[in-house]
Amino acid sequence: MRKFAYLFLLFFSLSILTTSCREEKSTEDKIEDAVDDVGDAVEDTADDISDAVDDN
Repeated sequence: MRKFAYLFLLFFSLSILTTSCREEKSTEDKIEDAVDDVGDAVEDTADDISDAVDDN
């Protein structure tokens, strides 16, 4: 019974250590997200300028 408890604790500890708490982004993913954000900001600004020109 004692060996079973030790094995259980060992496997439980290993499962905790090998399980990640969060998903980490690679540098490529971060760059892609930044480029997408800049593209969205440019589109929003272009729409705002277009609306301002149409109003005048």
